Amino acid sequence: MSTLAEIEDAIEKLPNEQLFQLTDWISERFSDAWDRQIEQDIVAGKLDDLAAEAIAEHRAGQSLPLPADEE
Repeated sequence: MSTLAEIEDAIEKLPNEQLFQLTDWISERFSDAWDRQIEQDIVAGKLDDLAAEAIAEHRAGQSLPLPADEE
């Protein structure tokens, strides 16, 4: 297995087209990992307190509507 320093060195040597492809791949992988982590946190109840707080603030009139998408 390569060390992080070796991977960084290899990335530095990539032509731009391959660097952009790698960036897209990393972004997709990060997004998937983030989604899985959020799902795990929800199942584990780690966000229950935050959700309850947000609902209470909304019911107390302390929230604002999200802006409409502008297309």
